[in-house]
Amino acid sequence: MKNKMTKQQYNEYVKQKTPNSAVGKNCLMAFLFGGAICAVGQGIYEFYARFNITQEQALTATSVTLVFSGALLTGLDLYNKMAKYAGAGTIVPITGFANAMVSPALESKTEGLVLGVGAKMFTIAGPVIVYGTVASVIAGIVYFVMSIK
Repeated sequence: MKNKMTKQQYNEYVKQKTPNSAVGKNCLMAFLFGGAICAVGQGIYEFYARFNITQEQALTATSVTLVFSGALLTGLDLYNKMAKYAGAGTIVPITGFANAMVSPALESKTEGLVLGVGAKMFTIAGPVIVYGTVASVIAGIVYFVMSIK
């Protein structure tokens, strides 16, 4: 015969089994790691800005470098280890986007290049790309309509 729990007993049981979340510590770690990634990005930008290139080119080179670094660290299994401590601090910067692209691809590499890596690469990042593109098109249309005199 099954043991029936009341709703209150079930809630108490769940409360006992659910680990306490260190919200303050998690926020601090996300702030520190996210800030550190952004500071490294600023340093990379300053490095590129020293060359005889435009600001736009330096910003593009910085983005490419950060995406490559995130992908490389993911491939070496270092990004995920860092994310265990940093939490959301590794998700928000552009390096998190690279991690979101590379992780599913690495997990499905045994399924082949097309149906494995190629298809799974966009499972997480695909919606971001689609909605980002749609939002930019809508913003462009609004900007165009507003600029007509």
